[in-house]
Amino acid sequence: MQSEEIRQRFLKFFEKRGHKIIPSASLVPENDPSALFISAGMQPLVPYLLGEKHPLGTRLVDVQKCVRTTDIDDVGDATHATFFEMLGNWSLGDYFKEDAIKWSHELLISKKEGFGLDPRRLYITVFAGDENAPADEESEKIWQSVGIPKNRIYRLGADKNWWQAGESGPCGPDSEMYYDVTKRGLGDLTREQFLAADDKREVVEIWNDVFMEYLKKDGKVVGKLPKKNVDTGAGLERLAAVLQNKDNIFYTDLFAPVMEILNEISPRGDLRAKRIAADHIRSAVFILADGVTPSNTDRGYVLRRLIRRAVRFGRGLGLSDEFYKEIISVIADKYGKNHSHILQNVRMIEKEFLAEADKFSKTLDRGMKEFEKGTDPFVLFTSYGFPIELTLELAREKDVKIDLEKFNAEMKEHQELSRAGAEQKFKGGLADTSDKVTQYHTATHLLHQALRDVLGEHVGQKGSNITAERLRFDFTHHKKMTPEEISAVEKIVNEKIKAALPVNKVILPRAEAEKTGARHFFGEKYGDQVSVYYIGETLPSAYSKEFCGGPHVANTSELKGVFKITKEEAVAAGIRRIKAVLA
Repeated sequence: MQSEEIRQRFLKFFEKRGHKIIPSASLVPENDPSALFISAGMQPLVPYLLGEKHPLGTRLVDVQKCVRTTDIDDVGDATHATFFEMLGNWSLGDYFKEDAIKWSHELLISKKEGFGLDPRRLYITVFAGDENAPADEESEKIWQSVGIPKNRIYRLGADKNWWQAGESGPCGPDSEMYYDVTKRGLGDLTREQFLAADDKREVVEIWNDVFMEYLKKDGKVVGKLPKKNVDTGAGLERLAAVLQNKDNIFYTDLFAPVMEILNEISPRGDLRAKRIAADHIRSAVFILADGVTPSNTDRGYVLRRLIRRAVRFGRGLGLSDEFYKEIISVIADKYGKNHSHILQNVRMIEKEFLAEADKFSKTLDRGMKEFEKGTDPFVLFTSYGFPIELTLELAREKDVKIDLEKFNAEMKEHQELSRAGAEQKFKGGLADTSDKVTQYHTATHLLHQALRDVLGEHVGQKGSNITAERLRFDFTHHKKMTPEEISAVEKIVNEKIKAALPVNKVILPRAEAEKTGARHFFGEKYGDQVSVYYIGETLPSAYSKEFCGGPHVANTSELKGVFKITKEEAVAAGIRRIKAVLA
């Protein structure tokens, strides 16, 4: 079964059962400045999982594009990818465990409407229970009622069967579906045998039903959500591998056109290098298509790293500009039906990709010169971006000894520091609904409007990041702010906090929302219905109004502390950055 049929069968199955099909959100989170990319299918829907009403109702289904680079070093194996599509069906306070499980089972095994998988190869896991919630006996019984033997249902701990995003937000137990992908068939397995089969990839997780009924704040379950929700996820790439009888996602039709080009260029080239190049180019195409460009910070840095890794591994395969163009064109053709913006922007994508590839090629050339001087491999890697693999290869050719143990020790320390920074960067997002993060979301709206009041109408948001400790806001402005301008902005924001202005939300058709004058920064990526948050008594008279997915306080008086700008600096030509706190 080809990937396009998998998509359509999934969407039609749930549409027939009362679900409205919604389009994939952009990879760039809408008005969620504390997350770099959409990395899970549920991320764009968090406000609705927390209780807000969705314009299309309580049953939804989608295919959401995602980017996740936390496992980037594993790309090249059988299942890991930095870009993936997540099939998901959603219940927002509607059906719960029974319907979700029965439909999951039906879709997986039905030959008429579903995927026609062999039910004798299915294995199920459920939550074993802990101090946060009891064992999920209900799901276990429902699975038995649809025909899964009790000895193929395994209770596992929170590390396997409890879902949450960050330390605050909706969470709950989940039930995962695994499929036996061995040729011989594994048959009945004990719990220990099943876990061993999972480690050996003899069984593959193909679907996950999350039952969101709890709310966490600051790492602790503090109660139950107002309504029980269902969030399911099935990775298209893994599902395609199973349905196409492939033991590797890179052998599916999703990657086949790109892998064919790479195999023609380099028939005997390193297989892992081909997979990494294929994955990273595909990810870069989708990120570029959503308006991100390479840079040294945030999303731009992730994109830059993907392109540079693709070039690094592509060099050994003999990839040139023309081959990169060909691969980008093939990806655009493959995905154009479902993601038309890629076809519409293919020339821009080529231009940006090749420009970054050219920059990195020059970096590699500089690294070669430094290598000739005898520069330490760790410095070559961290300062010049020169891959250790190339350093070792050149060292062998010239009979130069490299202290790899020292390099690995230095890299381990470097990675631990980087990982600590990354964990700080990626925690939060809309899933982080702690009181302070929510306050900073609203403070960001006030700051944006105050900057326009003081500096002029040219000010526009260019990016931001929010944590529980501070907010960061990037905006267009041609020169350094004066102390007087900074003071004026602080004064306005604090006045609005003191004025105890109500914070309201209204859902409007996109065209009508645009007419209100509400600020919107990714307008082309919004759906037909949009949420507008406005600060003031009425929408026409509001002090601030923006397209936004939340979360926000109900009144500016809830912003605790005095708003203080702690830093104002340049980040690029014509772009300034403010860091501020509520102290």
